[in-house]
Amino acid sequence: MTERVVRSPFDGREAGRIAVPSAAEVEVAVARAAKVFETTKKLPTYRRAAILRSVSGALLAKKEALARTIALEAGKPLKAARAEVERASGTFAAAAAAVETASGAHFPLDMNPASLGKWGILRRVPLGPVCAITPFNFPLNLTSHKVAPAIGVGAPVVQKPASQTPLSAMALREIVLSAGWPEEAYAVLGVSGAAGETLVTDPRLPVVSFTGSAGVGWRLREIAPRKRVGLELGGNAGLIVHEDADLADAAARAASGGFVYAGQSCISVQRILVHRPVFDRFEGELLAATARMKTGDPLDESIDVGPMITEAEAIRAETWVKEAVAAGARLLAGGTRQGAVLQPTVLSRTSPSMKVECDEVFAPVVTLAPYDSFDEALARVNDSRYGLQAGVFTRDLGRIEKAFETLEVGGIIVNDAPTWRADRMPYGGVKDSGVGREGPLYAMEEFTEPRLLVLRAP
Repeated sequence: MTERVVRSPFDGREAGRIAVPSAAEVEVAVARAAKVFETTKKLPTYRRAAILRSVSGALLAKKEALARTIALEAGKPLKAARAEVERASGTFAAAAAAVETASGAHFPLDMNPASLGKWGILRRVPLGPVCAITPFNFPLNLTSHKVAPAIGVGAPVVQKPASQTPLSAMALREIVLSAGWPEEAYAVLGVSGAAGETLVTDPRLPVVSFTGSAGVGWRLREIAPRKRVGLELGGNAGLIVHEDADLADAAARAASGGFVYAGQSCISVQRILVHRPVFDRFEGELLAATARMKTGDPLDESIDVGPMITEAEAIRAETWVKEAVAAGARLLAGGTRQGAVLQPTVLSRTSPSMKVECDEVFAPVVTLAPYDSFDEALARVNDSRYGLQAGVFTRDLGRIEKAFETLEVGGIIVNDAPTWRADRMPYGGVKDSGVGREGPLYAMEEFTEPRLLVLRAP
């Protein structure tokens, strides 16, 4: 087993080291997970719930150390990293609650003379070990969204973390094992993407839970057609601001939702649509909120926007901005880059064909455009191959109902940015944004299948 150094995207300092397993060691890890499943699937409810609650408490107890690890390896500002640790703790607590309140079904089957005396019991059983592939942007909490539900249903986990951020997953594994989960039932493998595909196709791992880019995710689904494959993919989230909104509040939430953690969230605000009568006022509020964003070293307590995950990604986003400006877009703020840090950027006069609109920018870049009718705004949000979440600022219940009926997304957030997420809620998208739902209770359903018992009275 060789060792690899993990470095900060901000200044290249060493964040930690991780062992890189050989192909033989990967094989051993998968074999152990398959074998220990015979034990974990029989763990009683109280044991699984106790493990989950223990992990939840331990995460809070280690918040500062974990937050620093996230800040170093992912470049996430320290205050946002602390919030991520708190969310991860809540994810494990929610999984424990879901375990303790799980219910099956009991129903009569004697609907005709041939079925006299028969009734049924339905319960959910785990499919088997889970192959979890996690991204860099929430290296602790998005790992928790796969590990906690797996523990909840009694399934081992074989995880491939993002190559840039394996340290948070390794730290979580230590906590999970200390809580009493079997060592063989949680492996963190710092392997390449090609090796990750081998895990996806391994028949001993019947469940695949992937969070990442659309291109990679849909390919994994193609190469594992017989498996239960859940995909939480990307987006280019739209935000509608109607004239009856609180404009200062909407602008502040739009700026936060678009720029915090350098816009590197699949539900980051990307396309802002504003009712024309209030467009100029909103633009002023948004630019003021953008100017208040501080960029720099993620270990600085005052920083809102740290580096992107690599300088290459920052250069890519900067190039998209320059291409848009060359094609007629107007640069209202930002657009400059220093290393991996891209200044929060606001563009107007963009078109749907520009990459900053039609693709997932995954950077601190938002576009701003006016609309004349609410129907027009809804249609423009839907004019996307993605459909993860959308935001709508309005006080009108009729418009909210129309948005709920019309928008082709997995979730609609009213009077807040689409970047908002509660870890207990069902979360996922439609179209190229994926398939399946996360949130502990809903992921537990994804990791299990119903099994029916039919009883006949003797």
